[in-house]
Amino acid sequence: MAEYSILVSRSARKELEGLDAPHVRRIIAKNEKLPDNPPPAGCIKLVGEFDLWRIRVGDYQMVYSIQDANHLVDIIAFRHRKDAYRR
Repeated sequence: MAEYSILVSRSARKELEGLDAPHVRRIIAKNEKLPDNPPPAGCIKLVGEFDLWRIRVGDYQMVYSIQDANHLVDIIAFRHRKDAYRR
């Protein structure tokens, strides 16, 4: 299986910058495992969405899409669980 590239959207980057250091470290540790296995154990495909997945990291959700044709993981959001699915 080919390794995937990770792209973090500007809005997700801003959300990550607003979190405290312990949460950021846990999220980054999860992100480092994504290039080898984009849908790792514990990730869930979002119902009603074509290609969106989520991973729970503590009290936060990381929402991302997997583009197999381009070998790309596009991280869309890092949000608290209660706010993760609000548009």
